[in-house]
Amino acid sequence: MWFRTKHARTLRGNLSAFLDEGSEIEGRYVCAGTVMFNGRLRGDIESSDTVIVGERGRINGTLRAGTVIVHGEITGNVTATDRVELKGTARVTGDIEAAVIIMEEGVFLDGR
Repeated sequence: MWFRTKHARTLRGNLSAFLDEGSEIEGRYVCAGTVMFNGRLRGDIESSDTVIVGERGRINGTLRAGTVIVHGEITGNVTATDRVELKGTARVTGDIEAAVIIMEEGVFLDGR
């Protein structure tokens, strides 16, 4: 029998879904809540909330969400209704559209 401890719930935080580096998706992924993506995706992601692309996350397609936080790699356009945060390890090849764009030092961006 599996038991969830209070500590495990605290580590998970408010994530609705966590896709680890062994995950591979082809097609369209629609989600709600905060999603942490560390796998590979060929297709589009759509969320009304937050999408976090981890350091090992690789997306080849369009990403639309309320807030987007990128540590990994995206090849395709990114659209956010609220904000896009590009962390130091982010690599984005495509256009970014958002009310607020935050870029840390070390980001690779080939787009506008």
